[in-house]
Amino acid sequence: MRLAAFVPSIPTNLVASLERCGIRTDADLVFSAPVFDIFRSLPAGTVTLRDLTKYVDAVAEKASAPGISGAKLLDLDMQAQENDSDLQSGVPELDELLGGFGGRRVIEISGDKQSGKTALALHVVLRHLAYHDQSCISWIDTTGDFSIDRAIQLLDSYATQAASTALERLQVSLAFDVHAVQEVLDELGYSLNSDASAPKVDCIVVDAITPLLGPLLSGISAQGHAIMDGLMRELRALAQKHFLSVLVINNTTSSYPSNPQSVFKSTIRKPALGPSFTALTDATLWLSQCNPASGEPVSHCDDGNTTHVAEVFRSRTNASNTWCSFKIYQGKLLSLSSDLIPDQHR
Repeated sequence: MRLAAFVPSIPTNLVASLERCGIRTDADLVFSAPVFDIFRSLPAGTVTLRDLTKYVDAVAEKASAPGISGAKLLDLDMQAQENDSDLQSGVPELDELLGGFGGRRVIEISGDKQSGKTALALHVVLRHLAYHDQSCISWIDTTGDFSIDRAIQLLDSYATQAASTALERLQVSLAFDVHAVQEVLDELGYSLNSDASAPKVDCIVVDAITPLLGPLLSGISAQGHAIMDGLMRELRALAQKHFLSVLVINNTTSSYPSNPQSVFKSTIRKPALGPSFTALTDATLWLSQCNPASGEPVSHCDDGNTTHVAEVFRSRTNASNTWCSFKIYQGKLLSLSSDLIPDQHR
Protein backbone atom coordinates (compact mmCIF):
# COMPACT_ATOMS: atom_id res chain seq x y z
CA MET A 1 0.00 0.00 0.00
CA ARG A 2 1.25 3.50 -0.82
CA LEU A 3 2.66 5.37 2.18
CA ALA A 4 0.42 8.33 1.38
CA ALA A 5 -2.52 6.18 2.48
CA PHE A 6 -1.10 6.14 6.05
CA VAL A 7 -1.31 9.92 6.51
CA PRO A 8 -1.92 11.29 9.19
CA SER A 9 -0.47 8.29 11.06
CA ILE A 10 2.85 9.40 9.56
CA PRO A 11 3.58 13.03 8.59
CA THR A 12 3.13 14.18 5.00
CA ASN A 13 6.63 15.67 4.84
CA LEU A 14 8.14 12.36 5.96
CA VAL A 15 6.20 10.51 3.26
CA ALA A 16 7.55 12.93 0.65
CA SER A 17 11.14 12.48 1.90
CA LEU A 18 10.82 8.70 1.92
CA GLU A 19 9.43 8.68 -1.63
CA ARG A 20 12.41 10.72 -2.81
CA CYS A 21 14.59 7.94 -1.37
CA GLY A 22 12.64 5.33 -3.33
CA ILE A 23 10.56 4.16 -0.36
CA ARG A 24 6.98 4.41 -1.63
CA THR A 25 5.03 1.59 0.00
CA ASP A 26 4.56 -0.02 3.39
CA ALA A 27 6.58 -3.03 2.19
CA ASP A 28 9.47 -0.74 1.19
CA LEU A 29 9.44 0.94 4.60
CA VAL A 30 9.17 -2.23 6.68
CA PHE A 31 11.32 -4.66 4.69
CA SER A 32 13.73 -2.81 2.38
CA ALA A 33 16.34 -1.87 5.00
CA PRO A 34 16.90 -1.49 8.77
CA VAL A 35 15.36 1.61 10.32
CA PHE A 36 18.78 3.11 11.02
CA ASP A 37 19.81 2.79 7.36
CA ILE A 38 16.59 4.50 6.27
CA PHE A 39 17.22 7.25 8.84
CA ARG A 40 20.71 7.85 7.44
CA SER A 41 19.33 8.18 3.88
CA LEU A 42 16.87 10.94 4.86
CA PRO A 43 17.85 14.63 4.76
CA ALA A 44 19.14 15.91 8.09
CA GLY A 45 16.40 17.22 10.37
CA THR A 46 13.57 15.35 8.66
CA VAL A 47 12.76 13.16 11.65
CA THR A 48 14.46 11.76 14.74
CA LEU A 49 15.47 8.12 14.86
CA ARG A 50 13.07 7.51 17.73
CA ASP A 51 10.14 9.03 15.85
CA LEU A 52 11.04 7.16 12.65
CA THR A 53 11.05 3.88 14.57
CA LYS A 54 7.64 4.79 15.98
CA TYR A 55 6.27 5.56 12.50
CA VAL A 56 7.65 2.30 11.05
CA ASP A 57 5.96 0.36 13.87
CA ALA A 58 2.69 2.23 13.22
CA VAL A 59 2.79 1.39 9.51
CA ALA A 60 3.58 -2.27 10.24
CA GLU A 61 0.65 -2.46 12.66
CA LYS A 62 -1.82 -0.87 10.25
CA ALA A 63 -0.63 -3.05 7.36
CA SER A 64 -1.00 -6.26 9.37
CA ALA A 65 -4.10 -8.40 9.07
CA PRO A 66 -6.51 -7.53 11.90
CA GLY A 67 -8.09 -10.19 14.06
CA ILE A 68 -11.78 -10.90 13.55
CA SER A 69 -14.30 -12.88 15.58
CA GLY A 70 -16.31 -15.82 14.26
CA ALA A 71 -19.57 -13.93 14.84
CA LYS A 72 -18.32 -11.04 12.72
CA LEU A 73 -17.31 -13.45 9.96
CA LEU A 74 -20.79 -14.97 9.98
CA ASP A 75 -22.37 -11.53 9.65
CA LEU A 76 -20.04 -10.70 6.77
CA ASP A 77 -20.84 -13.96 4.99
CA MET A 78 -24.57 -13.33 5.30
CA GLN A 79 -24.08 -9.81 3.96
CA ALA A 80 -21.92 -11.17 1.14
CA GLN A 81 -24.66 -13.55 0.04
CA GLU A 82 -26.96 -10.56 -0.35
CA ASN A 83 -24.40 -8.44 -2.21
CA ASP A 84 -22.39 -10.97 -4.25
CA SER A 85 -22.56 -10.27 -7.97
CA ASP A 86 -23.83 -12.76 -10.50
CA LEU A 87 -20.52 -13.07 -12.32
CA GLN A 88 -20.91 -16.08 -14.60
CA SER A 89 -19.42 -17.34 -17.84
CA GLY A 90 -22.73 -18.69 -19.10
CA VAL A 91 -21.15 -22.12 -19.64
CA PRO A 92 -22.81 -24.29 -16.96
CA GLU A 93 -19.95 -26.79 -16.73
CA LEU A 94 -17.39 -24.02 -16.28
CA ASP A 95 -19.42 -22.04 -13.76
CA GLU A 96 -19.98 -25.19 -11.70
CA LEU A 97 -16.22 -25.68 -11.17
CA LEU A 98 -15.84 -22.59 -8.97
CA GLY A 99 -19.45 -21.68 -8.29
CA GLY A 100 -19.14 -18.84 -10.80
CA PHE A 101 -16.55 -16.07 -10.74
CA GLY A 102 -18.28 -13.74 -8.29
CA GLY A 103 -17.99 -13.44 -4.55
CA ARG A 104 -15.36 -11.81 -2.38
CA ARG A 105 -12.57 -13.91 -3.86
CA VAL A 106 -9.22 -13.56 -5.57
CA ILE A 107 -9.13 -16.09 -8.42
CA GLU A 108 -5.93 -16.93 -10.27
CA ILE A 109 -6.40 -17.83 -13.95
CA SER A 110 -3.30 -19.48 -15.36
CA GLY A 111 -2.31 -21.41 -18.45
CA ASP A 112 0.15 -21.40 -21.31
CA LYS A 113 0.05 -19.02 -24.27
CA GLN A 114 -3.19 -19.11 -26.28
CA SER A 115 -4.90 -21.20 -23.61
CA GLY A 116 -7.74 -18.66 -23.34
CA LYS A 117 -6.89 -16.80 -20.12
CA THR A 118 -7.67 -13.30 -21.36
CA ALA A 119 -10.55 -14.57 -23.50
CA LEU A 120 -12.20 -16.12 -20.43
CA ALA A 121 -11.79 -13.01 -18.26
CA LEU A 122 -13.00 -10.68 -21.02
CA HIS A 123 -15.99 -12.88 -21.80
CA VAL A 124 -17.01 -13.09 -18.12
CA VAL A 125 -16.82 -9.35 -17.45
CA LEU A 126 -18.42 -8.22 -20.73
CA ARG A 127 -21.24 -10.72 -20.33
CA HIS A 128 -21.81 -9.31 -16.84
CA LEU A 129 -21.83 -5.71 -18.08
CA ALA A 130 -24.22 -6.64 -20.89
CA TYR A 131 -26.82 -7.91 -18.39
CA HIS A 132 -26.28 -5.51 -15.48
CA ASP A 133 -26.64 -1.86 -16.39
CA GLN A 134 -25.59 -0.61 -12.93
CA SER A 135 -22.38 -2.62 -12.82
CA CYS A 136 -18.82 -1.48 -13.46
CA ILE A 137 -15.59 -3.43 -14.09
CA SER A 138 -12.00 -2.29 -13.49
CA TRP A 139 -9.53 -3.84 -15.96
CA ILE A 140 -5.83 -3.23 -15.21
CA ASP A 141 -3.78 -3.80 -18.37
CA THR A 142 -0.10 -4.40 -17.54
CA THR A 143 1.09 -5.23 -21.07
CA GLY A 144 -0.75 -2.76 -23.30
CA ASP A 145 -2.45 -5.62 -25.16
CA PHE A 146 -6.09 -4.87 -24.30
CA SER A 147 -8.10 -4.88 -27.55
CA ILE A 148 -11.08 -2.55 -27.72
CA ASP A 149 -12.04 -4.07 -31.09
CA ARG A 150 -12.24 -7.48 -29.46
CA ALA A 151 -14.48 -6.07 -26.73
CA ILE A 152 -16.80 -4.41 -29.25
CA GLN A 153 -17.08 -7.65 -31.23
CA LEU A 154 -18.10 -9.56 -28.13
CA LEU A 155 -20.63 -6.95 -27.02
CA ASP A 156 -22.25 -6.98 -30.46
CA SER A 157 -23.36 -10.54 -29.75
CA TYR A 158 -25.55 -9.41 -26.81
CA ALA A 159 -28.95 -8.03 -27.72
CA THR A 160 -29.50 -6.21 -24.42
CA GLN A 161 -30.04 -2.58 -23.56
CA ALA A 162 -27.19 -2.65 -21.04
CA ALA A 163 -24.75 -3.80 -23.74
CA SER A 164 -24.99 -0.38 -25.42
CA THR A 165 -23.40 1.30 -22.37
CA ALA A 166 -21.08 -1.54 -21.34
CA LEU A 167 -17.90 0.08 -22.68
CA GLU A 168 -18.65 3.21 -20.64
CA ARG A 169 -18.67 1.03 -17.51
CA LEU A 170 -15.47 -0.86 -18.39
CA GLN A 171 -12.63 1.12 -16.83
CA VAL A 172 -9.34 0.14 -18.50
CA SER A 173 -6.15 1.37 -16.81
CA LEU A 174 -2.60 0.98 -18.12
CA ALA A 175 -0.12 0.09 -15.37
CA PHE A 176 3.32 -1.25 -16.23
CA ASP A 177 4.75 -1.63 -12.70
CA VAL A 178 3.60 -2.39 -9.18
CA HIS A 179 3.61 1.25 -8.11
CA ALA A 180 1.30 2.20 -10.99
CA VAL A 181 -1.07 -0.64 -10.07
CA GLN A 182 -1.12 0.51 -6.46
CA GLU A 183 -2.02 4.03 -7.59
CA VAL A 184 -4.94 2.60 -9.59
CA LEU A 185 -6.09 0.58 -6.58
CA ASP A 186 -5.75 3.57 -4.23
CA GLU A 187 -7.88 5.69 -6.56
CA LEU A 188 -10.42 2.89 -6.93
CA GLY A 189 -10.59 2.41 -3.16
CA TYR A 190 -11.11 6.14 -2.64
CA SER A 191 -13.90 6.18 -5.24
CA LEU A 192 -15.63 3.16 -3.69
CA ASN A 193 -15.47 4.72 -0.24
CA SER A 194 -16.62 8.21 -1.20
CA ASP A 195 -18.95 8.03 -4.22
CA ALA A 196 -22.07 6.03 -3.42
CA SER A 197 -23.79 7.20 -6.61
CA ALA A 198 -21.17 5.67 -8.95
CA PRO A 199 -21.90 2.31 -10.64
CA LYS A 200 -20.96 -0.63 -8.42
CA VAL A 201 -17.58 -2.17 -9.22
CA ASP A 202 -18.19 -5.92 -9.27
CA CYS A 203 -14.82 -7.13 -10.48
CA ILE A 204 -11.16 -6.15 -10.85
CA VAL A 205 -9.12 -7.88 -13.56
CA VAL A 206 -5.31 -7.77 -13.58
CA ASP A 207 -4.03 -8.89 -16.98
CA ALA A 208 -1.40 -10.03 -16.29
CA ILE A 209 0.13 -10.18 -12.81
CA THR A 210 3.32 -11.96 -13.93
CA PRO A 211 5.14 -9.03 -15.61
CA LEU A 212 4.60 -6.96 -12.45
CA LEU A 213 5.89 -9.43 -9.87
CA GLY A 214 8.14 -11.84 -11.74
CA PRO A 215 11.15 -9.47 -12.09
CA LEU A 216 10.97 -8.62 -8.36
CA LEU A 217 11.16 -12.16 -7.02
CA SER A 218 14.50 -13.55 -5.96
CA GLY A 219 15.65 -16.50 -3.91
CA ILE A 220 18.13 -14.34 -1.99
CA SER A 221 15.91 -11.35 -1.17
CA ALA A 222 12.64 -11.10 0.71
CA GLN A 223 11.74 -7.64 -0.61
CA GLY A 224 10.11 -8.89 -3.83
CA HIS A 225 8.01 -11.40 -1.90
CA ALA A 226 7.00 -8.66 0.54
CA ILE A 227 5.87 -6.45 -2.36
CA MET A 228 3.90 -9.37 -3.82
CA ASP A 229 2.31 -10.04 -0.44
CA GLY A 230 1.38 -6.38 0.01
CA LEU A 231 -0.22 -6.09 -3.44
CA MET A 232 -2.24 -9.29 -3.08
CA ARG A 233 -3.39 -8.32 0.42
CA GLU A 234 -4.57 -4.97 -0.95
CA LEU A 235 -6.55 -6.74 -3.67
CA ARG A 236 -8.07 -9.09 -1.10
CA ALA A 237 -8.95 -6.16 1.17
CA LEU A 238 -10.84 -4.47 -1.68
CA ALA A 239 -12.65 -7.73 -2.48
CA GLN A 240 -13.67 -8.30 1.14
CA LYS A 241 -14.70 -4.73 1.92
CA HIS A 242 -16.58 -3.91 -1.27
CA PHE A 243 -18.04 -7.34 -2.13
CA LEU A 244 -16.26 -7.68 -5.45
CA SER A 245 -14.17 -10.39 -7.10
CA VAL A 246 -10.62 -10.16 -8.40
CA LEU A 247 -9.35 -12.12 -11.40
CA VAL A 248 -5.56 -12.20 -11.71
CA ILE A 249 -4.10 -13.70 -14.89
CA ASN A 250 -0.81 -15.51 -14.36
CA ASN A 251 1.66 -16.92 -16.89
CA THR A 252 3.44 -20.25 -16.57
CA THR A 253 6.76 -21.90 -15.94
CA SER A 254 8.12 -25.40 -16.59
CA SER A 255 7.07 -28.35 -14.41
CA TYR A 256 9.18 -31.21 -15.70
CA PRO A 257 8.33 -34.04 -16.21
CA SER A 258 4.70 -33.22 -15.34
CA ASN A 259 2.61 -31.08 -13.01
CA PRO A 260 1.48 -33.14 -10.00
CA GLN A 261 -1.46 -30.76 -9.41
CA SER A 262 -3.01 -31.68 -12.74
CA VAL A 263 -5.13 -34.76 -13.38
CA PHE A 264 -3.52 -35.00 -16.84
CA LYS A 265 -0.01 -36.40 -17.17
CA SER A 266 0.47 -34.34 -20.35
CA THR A 267 0.50 -31.11 -18.28
CA ILE A 268 4.17 -30.09 -18.18
CA ARG A 269 3.65 -26.46 -17.12
CA LYS A 270 2.53 -24.81 -13.88
CA PRO A 271 1.54 -21.30 -12.74
CA ALA A 272 4.41 -18.84 -12.44
CA LEU A 273 5.44 -16.84 -9.33
CA GLY A 274 5.82 -19.86 -7.07
CA PRO A 275 3.81 -21.42 -4.23
CA SER A 276 3.85 -18.21 -2.17
CA PHE A 277 1.66 -16.52 -4.76
CA THR A 278 -0.73 -19.47 -4.87
CA ALA A 279 -1.27 -19.17 -1.12
CA LEU A 280 -2.40 -15.56 -1.59
CA THR A 281 -5.36 -16.49 -3.81
CA ASP A 282 -8.62 -18.33 -3.15
CA ALA A 283 -8.54 -20.57 -6.21
CA THR A 284 -6.36 -21.48 -9.18
CA LEU A 285 -8.07 -22.22 -12.50
CA TRP A 286 -5.78 -23.77 -15.10
CA LEU A 287 -6.61 -23.48 -18.81
CA SER A 288 -5.21 -25.52 -21.67
CA GLN A 289 -6.02 -26.73 -25.14
CA CYS A 290 -5.48 -30.36 -24.23
CA ASN A 291 -7.93 -33.01 -25.37
CA PRO A 292 -8.70 -34.91 -22.13
CA ALA A 293 -9.56 -38.06 -24.06
CA SER A 294 -6.15 -38.42 -25.73
CA GLY A 295 -3.94 -36.13 -23.66
CA GLU A 296 -2.66 -34.53 -26.87
CA PRO A 297 -2.73 -30.78 -27.63
CA VAL A 298 -5.50 -29.58 -29.91
CA SER A 299 -4.29 -27.45 -32.82
CA HIS A 300 -5.86 -24.11 -33.65
CA CYS A 301 -8.59 -23.87 -36.23
CA ASP A 302 -8.39 -21.05 -38.73
CA ASP A 303 -11.76 -19.73 -37.58
CA GLY A 304 -10.64 -19.38 -33.95
CA ASN A 305 -12.85 -22.27 -32.84
CA THR A 306 -10.85 -24.38 -30.35
CA THR A 307 -11.58 -26.89 -27.60
CA HIS A 308 -10.27 -25.86 -24.18
CA VAL A 309 -10.03 -27.51 -20.80
CA ALA A 310 -10.51 -25.69 -17.48
CA GLU A 311 -9.12 -27.47 -14.43
CA VAL A 312 -9.29 -26.47 -10.76
CA PHE A 313 -5.82 -26.99 -9.28
CA ARG A 314 -6.91 -25.76 -5.85
CA SER A 315 -9.82 -23.91 -4.25
CA ARG A 316 -10.75 -22.85 -0.73
CA THR A 317 -14.46 -23.34 -1.37
CA ASN A 318 -14.83 -25.89 -4.18
CA ALA A 319 -13.46 -29.32 -5.07
CA SER A 320 -9.97 -29.45 -6.56
CA ASN A 321 -8.85 -31.72 -9.41
CA THR A 322 -12.12 -31.16 -11.24
CA TRP A 323 -12.30 -30.13 -14.87
CA CYS A 324 -14.55 -29.48 -17.84
CA SER A 325 -14.25 -28.81 -21.57
CA PHE A 326 -15.64 -25.83 -23.45
CA LYS A 327 -15.29 -24.00 -26.75
CA ILE A 328 -14.03 -20.55 -27.61
CA TYR A 329 -15.71 -19.42 -30.82
CA GLN A 330 -14.87 -15.93 -32.11
CA GLY A 331 -13.82 -14.93 -28.61
CA LYS A 332 -16.99 -16.18 -26.92
CA LEU A 333 -17.13 -19.10 -24.47
CA LEU A 334 -19.62 -21.82 -25.34
CA SER A 335 -20.57 -25.30 -24.19
CA LEU A 336 -19.36 -28.10 -26.43
CA SER A 337 -22.98 -28.86 -27.30
CA SER A 338 -23.94 -25.24 -27.95
CA ASP A 339 -26.07 -24.76 -31.04
CA LEU A 340 -24.53 -21.29 -31.50
CA ILE A 341 -21.54 -22.91 -33.23
CA PRO A 342 -22.24 -23.50 -36.92
CA ASP A 343 -22.33 -27.19 -37.82
CA GLN A 344 -19.35 -26.92 -40.18
CA HIS A 345 -17.19 -25.64 -37.26
CA ARG A 346 -18.01 -28.39 -34.74
